Amino acid sequence: MSSVCVNQALTDDELRWVLTRLDSDKDKEVFGLVCKRWLHLQSTDRKKLAARAGPHMLRRLASRFTQIVELDLSQSISRSFYPGVTDSDLVVIAEGFKCLRVLNLHNCKGITDTGLASIGRCLSLLQFLDVSYCRKLSDKGLSAVAEGCHDLRTLHLAGCRFITDETLKSLAERCRTLEALGLQGCTNITDSGLAELVKGCRKIKTLDINKCSNVGDAGVSVVAEACASSLKTLKLLDCYKVGNESISSLAQFCKNLETLIIGGCRDISDESIILLADSCKDSLKNLRMDWCLNISDSSLSCILNQCKNLEALDVGCCEEVTDIAFQDLGSDNVLGLKVLKVSNCPKITVTGIGKLLEKCISLEYLDVRSLPHVTQVRCSEAGLEFPKSCKVNFSGSLTEPDVLL
Repeated sequence: MSSVCVNQALTDDELRWVLTRLDSDKDKEVFGLVCKRWLHLQSTDRKKLAARAGPHMLRRLASRFTQIVELDLSQSISRSFYPGVTDSDLVVIAEGFKCLRVLNLHNCKGITDTGLASIGRCLSLLQFLDVSYCRKLSDKGLSAVAEGCHDLRTLHLAGCRFITDETLKSLAERCRTLEALGLQGCTNITDSGLAELVKGCRKIKTLDINKCSNVGDAGVSVVAEACASSLKTLKLLDCYKVGNESISSLAQFCKNLETLIIGGCRDISDESIILLADSCKDSLKNLRMDWCLNISDSSLSCILNQCKNLEALDVGCCEEVTDIAFQDLGSDNVLGLKVLKVSNCPKITVTGIGKLLEKCISLEYLDVRSLPHVTQVRCSEAGLEFPKSCKVNFSGSLTEPDVLL
C-alpha cells in the first residue's frame, strides 16, 4: 500500500479534535512540534497563557496565540523586588489580546493608573482582573477599568492602599454584574463606600474586606440586606469596628452564607452567634472567629449542634471556651468537620478533645497548639484515637490548611 500523509488525510477541524483529546499540557506542546501546520493549529487553539515577557515578546505572543482568553502575568512574592509588568506592557496586552476575559497582574508593582486606562479602553470582554498589591494604583485607574469593562465579575484589589470609596461608586454605576470583590487592606474604604457599592452591585457572592479598619456595623449591615440572596462569603478579619449588629444583620438576611471570617472582631459575643447558627444552619461551611474573646461555650455548642454542614471552624484564642462546648453534643450527631482549630484555649482538656473525636470521624486537621492540658503524651495516655487521615498539630510543625484565610 502506498503511504498516506496525515496532513493530506485530515482536515484542520479533525486535527483540532485530536488536540482537544490530549490531556496533558506536555502532550499539547509536543503536538505543535510536528510541523508548522500543527504548530499554527496548536497556537490558535490555545486559550490560556502564563508568561513573563517585555513588549517585544508580548507582541509576538499576541500574534501567535490569537484566541487567548486567560493571561497570567502575576509575580510570586519571591520576585517582589522586580516591578513585573509595566504600563508599556499593558498597552501591548490591551491592543494585542482582544479576547481576554481573565487577566492576572498580582504583585506587578510597576503598573500605574496609565496602564489600567489601556485595559479599560481595549478589553471590553474582561470578566476577571487581579491587581492585588499593585501599590501605585488609585481610583483614577480603577474608574477607567469600570468605565470600559462593564462585564467585570471578579476584581481583586488587596493591598491597593490608595483605593477609596470613589472606586466602589464607579463599580456600582458601571459593573452591575460584579460577583466577587477583594479589598483586603484597603484602609480608605468606609461604610459609605460599601453603601454606594451595593446600590448597583446586588449580585455580590464574595466580599473580602479583611483588615479594612474603617468598616463597621453600618457598612456590613447594608451589604447584608442588599445582597441577601447572593452573598455566600464574607471576610471581616481584624475589622475591629464590627460587632453584634453586623452578625445579627447577616443572620436576618443572608440565609445562604457559607463562609464567614470574623477573626479579631472582639466585640462579637454569644448572642449574635447563636442567631447566626440558627439562621444559617443549612448553609454555613466555614467559620473563623479566633480572638473573638467574648465567645463562650453556649454559642460554640449551638454552632456544633445546628450547623450540620460545617467543615472548618477556628476558635483559637477564645479563652472562655471549655470542654462543656463539646459535651453537649447530641448522642446521634456525627459532625462533618474536616478542619478544627482550638489553639490557645487554655480551658480545653483531653476530655473535651476526646468527646469531640467521638463525633468528628472526618477530621483531617486538628490544631491544639498551646493547650496546657492537651499534649501528645497526655492524648496517648488517655487512649485517644484520631482519624487515620487526621494531622494533629501539637507544636506548629504542620502546614496549616488555607481554607480559613
